[in-house]
Amino acid sequence: MDLKSKIRTVPHWPIEGVMFRDITTLLQDGPAFKEAIDSLYDRYKPMKIDVVAGIESRGFIFGAVLAYKLGVGFVPIRKPGKLPSKTISQEYTLEYGTNKIEVHADAIKKGQRVLVIDDLIATGGTVNAAVKLIERLGGIIVECAFLIGLPSLKGHEKLKGHKLFTMMEFEGE
Repeated sequence: MDLKSKIRTVPHWPIEGVMFRDITTLLQDGPAFKEAIDSLYDRYKPMKIDVVAGIESRGFIFGAVLAYKLGVGFVPIRKPGKLPSKTISQEYTLEYGTNKIEVHADAIKKGQRVLVIDDLIATGGTVNAAVKLIERLGGIIVECAFLIGLPSLKGHEKLKGHKLFTMMEFEGE
């Protein structure tokens, strides 16, 4: 199945000039969603993953289902103020300003092998911050996985020294 054809492109959203890659059309297609998850499962089953860390919010969709299939735990990486217990945070740079993500301070144990997952990698700021959080807790990044890559935005450059996997790529923003 051509999963790339299941992604809707919405021109000029959320701002003029951006070609938004909308995964909701893939999620609505049961066989396509199943194939995407099964492909990720086939890739990661032999890699001895201890925990899957999903980045808010679309990383939760793929990450939680994949963690279930792998029989491992799932760790949500969230926007500030969304987690109820003690957290650690990591700031990252946006095009205009900064933002922050958090994870529970006890979410990853030292030496755990972690798969980081999100729906899309663009400039790489969020996933780079997630990697830093996990490493601060002593986790070992096995790979950073994405349904979609936007290579022209060079997000992969922020993940030097870490393995990166994208199921499909789109050119442009």
